[in-house]
Amino acid sequence: MLKKFFKNKWVKRISYLFLFFIIAFAGFYASIYVGFWGEVPTKKELSDLKQSQATQILDKDEQLIGKFYVFDRQSVTYNDLPKPLIDALVATEDVRFYEHDGVDNQSLLRVFFKTILLSDESSGGGSTITLQLAKNLFGRKDYGSLGIVVNKIRESIVAQRMEDIYSKKDILTMYFNTVPFSDNTYGIESASLKFFNKHTKELSLPEAATLVGSLKANHSYNPRLFPERSQLRRDVVLQQMVKYGYLSEKEGSDAMQSKIELDYQYYAPNQGVAPYFRENIKKKVEKLLKDKDYLKPDGSNYNIYRDGLKIYTTLDLTMQKYAEEAMQKHMAKLQQTYEDAYGNRAPWLTNKKILESNLKKLKRYQQLQAQGLSEAQIKDSLTVKKEVELFEWSENKVVQASTIDSLQHYLKFLNSGMVALDPENGAVRAYIGGIDYRYFKYDHVSQSKRQVGSTFKPFVYTAAIENGMEPCTYFPVKEVTYTDMDDWTPKNAGGLNDPDLNYSLEKALSNSVNTIAVKVMNEVGIEKVIDLAHKMGIESEIEEVPSIALGTENLGLLELAKAYTSFVNESKPTTPLFITKIEDKNGNLIFENEAEEKEPEQVYSDYTRQVMLEFMKATINEGTATRIRNTYGLTNDIAGKTGTTQDNKDGWFVGITPKLVTVTWVGNDDQRIGFSSTGIGQGANSALPIFGEFMQELNRDEDFNSITQAKFETPDNEVLNDLDCELSKEDGFFKKLFGGEKDKKEFKKEKKKKGGIFSFLKGKKMKTTNN
Repeated sequence: MLKKFFKNKWVKRISYLFLFFIIAFAGFYASIYVGFWGEVPTKKELSDLKQSQATQILDKDEQLIGKFYVFDRQSVTYNDLPKPLIDALVATEDVRFYEHDGVDNQSLLRVFFKTILLSDESSGGGSTITLQLAKNLFGRKDYGSLGIVVNKIRESIVAQRMEDIYSKKDILTMYFNTVPFSDNTYGIESASLKFFNKHTKELSLPEAATLVGSLKANHSYNPRLFPERSQLRRDVVLQQMVKYGYLSEKEGSDAMQSKIELDYQYYAPNQGVAPYFRENIKKKVEKLLKDKDYLKPDGSNYNIYRDGLKIYTTLDLTMQKYAEEAMQKHMAKLQQTYEDAYGNRAPWLTNKKILESNLKKLKRYQQLQAQGLSEAQIKDSLTVKKEVELFEWSENKVVQASTIDSLQHYLKFLNSGMVALDPENGAVRAYIGGIDYRYFKYDHVSQSKRQVGSTFKPFVYTAAIENGMEPCTYFPVKEVTYTDMDDWTPKNAGGLNDPDLNYSLEKALSNSVNTIAVKVMNEVGIEKVIDLAHKMGIESEIEEVPSIALGTENLGLLELAKAYTSFVNESKPTTPLFITKIEDKNGNLIFENEAEEKEPEQVYSDYTRQVMLEFMKATINEGTATRIRNTYGLTNDIAGKTGTTQDNKDGWFVGITPKLVTVTWVGNDDQRIGFSSTGIGQGANSALPIFGEFMQELNRDEDFNSITQAKFETPDNEVLNDLDCELSKEDGFFKKLFGGEKDKKEFKKEKKKKGGIFSFLKGKKMKTTNN
């Protein structure tokens, strides 16, 4: 009896204890269910899930250029998911996926009791695909020692509600669209594009298994960082697929024989193709979407980092890649030549003023100064060496270097800018803002203005022809001193100064003769030149000084490119076009860049355009840009103009084809640092080769035949007749005997301006440029 009594007593105690735990668990569960530990999404909220999605930037053919995102995510539909991808996920992560209601109750109880009774914080595991989806969608919060339990129960509630609302196909689709992959990539489409450069529906079995395998630990199994480890994990996934009947032994074995072959794409803002273009697009879109005409239906602003927009641009991705390859190939060689030519006397090493002024611009310098440190203390701080990675054309190097060392290192680099426009509609087809966005953020296409050198001369000659000057007008090449311009004497590159030699306008422009450019502008009138330049698309203010004939004005690449489009677009300049339309994530149109209602104005005559094209064809065929033919072997219809500025600070080239206008620039970001010689720094050597390499690539690609094989219009007979003259001639006997042009003269004054428009410039030093 006593034995039976004790037995009943312990039974009761155990029963009570068990009942207590059941009640405690039920109460604990209820507290989570009603939101005591934080609000749990309702079925209504779950039925209208809104996930942050990456905004895509697409090229003219809807190829992906890059993305803006907080989380790199973009969505696909169930039909985009290949069967091997789904099978790999189910076999590896949740073999009973099609049987359960979203929760594995045994796993949930195991986690609860191990955590509460045994204080085992690592007692996770057993999550179903639906539970993982709940975690992906809503994340986890820190609840201290009970965190794993609270989060698991919250996820189980969400998972069961989702199973009630969505089909298994829907859950799989949402899972694949939200699950985190390696390299801060969210969703299968983003991962597929990033690691294999293909859409999800195009994934092969080994590729699908690789991505599914990385889900177990997306850093440890990152196929970019750890290819061998990733491949071993992929094989585990394939073995699971064989084990559960999704693959035959042979299919699994064949798949395991292949090696992982990545085609990795960089979509981060400072990496990948066209980073400067993407940054420019970001600024334009952010500004545009602030307009009240482009708000969401609920009246709020779109967020380019979260709302999964599609931005359709004018860029040609393939052309952009060719442009970047051409720039990188040339600039690597030019940089070496540039450094070798300077040697130990390089200004970034010897010119203390340059180093000091750039040092004071550094954010670190200004921070130390704000802390009240003396100049000596700041210098001491900035000379402390540490391990840093420095950009080099051959290969980046990790060295021990101070802030001052790094500054000197980056001061030596030449930079570059390039833009290529479709002259018919202004579409930007290629855009290079600098040599490497990771280290040089300044955009030389949209932000920079530099002296344009002789690329300004065609505006002078266009104004002259348009105002009645005949193409076969001759000017002496000899130097002239303008006494009313502080005895300014423009000089020619190469010392050309034959007192008896005269050039036609074609010869003068194609050979970029400085003395004649000034004389032509003196003849036509500086105001007429400036007025026409503005009509052609130059928006920057142009100072009324004679030296602008030689390109001393600071202009931007885009406005220069716009002006040159008029030469192959019926004398009408076309405004650069970047974006064609913007859609929301559901394909609804937000913005469309419609054609301008007003037809662009023809700013000069057809006759003038045809004459100028012949002049600039001569620049390519026998003038300053003959390298196009001789070095690069280009037989395309090409016109163009080279440009070099004072002291060889900037090199320019404008390449004109019937269907593409390209402007290239090369120089140092510090305008006090130029090339050591004209031979290296002239536009024909510094900027033209980028265009030459670029066109060679386009010529090799048949897809660009419509551009590369396009022909210029045939000039009218009147133009051909007016150009039918000797390119140069010498003064006759009597002119030599009695004297030709005076060695000194005054620049023509505008009568309506009292004292002459240049009287205020007395004493101002005039600048000169080269070819």
